[in-house]
Amino acid sequence: MKIYRTFFLVLSALFFLAMQSDQESPLVNIAEFDSKFSYDVRYATDDNFLEQTVYDCVQCLLIPEVAEALVEANNYFCELGYMIQLYDCYRPLSVQKKMWEIYPNPGYVGNPYGSGSIHNRGAAIDMTIVKLDGTPLDMGSDYDFFGKEAHIDHSHNDTITANRKQLWSVMKKFGFSPIRTEWWHFNYDAKNYGLKVLDIDFDCE
Repeated sequence: MKIYRTFFLVLSALFFLAMQSDQESPLVNIAEFDSKFSYDVRYATDDNFLEQTVYDCVQCLLIPEVAEALVEANNYFCELGYMIQLYDCYRPLSVQKKMWEIYPNPGYVGNPYGSGSIHNRGAAIDMTIVKLDGTPLDMGSDYDFFGKEAHIDHSHNDTITANRKQLWSVMKKFGFSPIRTEWWHFNYDAKNYGLKVLDIDFDCE
């Protein structure tokens, strides 16, 4: 019986490792593509609304189709004198649960015990655009600001309105859509993918 039990445990371990391997395959690192991005990944610091570091390193992981579309969008922005600054891309489900514990408001945080977030599927980006020298554009609120000033239908001055229009028009051109409450959040058209929620840790080596 001990032999059979040991054999079963070994098979279970191999199956678990195989499942983990399958889970790792959908995501690619945007840094592997030939395009220049700026990064401000605050979840890799404690300067965020969670007030704790939840990412072990700065990375932008996405499913390949989304990564390719984002690279095309960034190359287009570069021709206009801007580049994409990334706040967040793929987000593990475990981090989504921490966010929900702190701010359980479905208007701003996807319920990890429901459908979760498109971030958890590697098909959403939090971002802005900056000038090629790194100068930020005024978008009317900071990233992860939970208030009406961050809403895409909120009225702002001409400069902010123009900056947001620039951001949204280019992203829509490459298949991304904003959401009502966050000017910085863009979903790729994930409806066609049937994507699963992932809970894969960042590979920081």
